[in-house]
Order: sequence, then C-alpha cells, then structure tokens
Amino acid sequence: MVDVGAKPKTERVAVATGLLRMLPATRERILAGKVEKGDVLAAARLAGIMAAKRTPDFIPLCHPIALSGVEVTLEPVKEGLSVRVTVRTVDRTGVEMEALTSACAAALTVYDMCKSVDRGMVLEAVQLEHKSGGRSGTWERESKKDGAKAPSSPRKRAKG
Repeated sequence: MVDVGAKPKTERVAVATGLLRMLPATRERILAGKVEKGDVLAAARLAGIMAAKRTPDFIPLCHPIALSGVEVTLEPVKEGLSVRVTVRTVDRTGVEMEALTSACAAALTVYDMCKSVDRGMVLEAVQLEHKSGGRSGTWERESKKDGAKAPSSPRKRAKG
C-alpha cells in the first residue's frame, strides 16, 4: 500500500458513469415500479452508496477514505439506464475507485433485481469522467463533437 501520510488533505471529487443496456420493456417496468423485488432505482442508489463506502474492503491496496458525499443517479436512456456517480472527500488520496465501484454496484443491483425478466442485460462503458484535487489536479474525459462523452482520449487539465 502506498504511504500517503505526508500528502496534504485536499478536496477531491471523482465522477464515474456506466450504461446498463436492457430491453425497452425492462426499462419501462423499472420506471413504472412493476418489478417484483421492489423499487429498483432506490435499491440501486443505496447499493452504490454502500459500495463507495466499502471500496477498500474488496479492492486490494485501496486506502480507506472518509467520504463526505456520494451521489448516485440512474436515468432512463434509449438503450436502458445510465448510471452517474459523484464521490467527494477531503483527504490525502483520490476517490476514483470509490466512484467506479459505486457505478458498478448500482448497475449490478439493477441486474440482480431484473434478471428474472431480462437476463440479456449488459453493463458497459463504466468509466471515469472527471477527477479533481490532489497533486495531479483536474482530469476530464474529452467530449465528442456531438456533446456525448468519448470512451477514450482523456486529457489532463492544469490546476486553476
């Protein structure tokens, strides 16, 4: 585990996203609240928050961090549901892993609750969109020309 004891505590933010592709009927069933296991979106948000808090328990060498905020949103899109997670802290190391883990857990919860009606769901495009704070400053994923986020071609921005 990397020693971060000498690093100063700074405000750090990470944003991760993911896409859960599913049948349109599955998405509509979720939105209508007609899934037998209960409120899928509420359960997924809670799972995402819990996963962010427990990230060091299952990602080797990941530092335990005192999180100051975790926001998990799930939005309907044509392909299914998009997941977006923002994690915040004031600490010595970043929260990228917490944001990515949270996005995965939220999407996996949707899968678990809906697998009885749509086993073909696919979790894809889990990626870091933004991180700020610390020595390396701010990093954001470049946008495509049409305004959508690009799957690659990251760029680093200087502090400022």
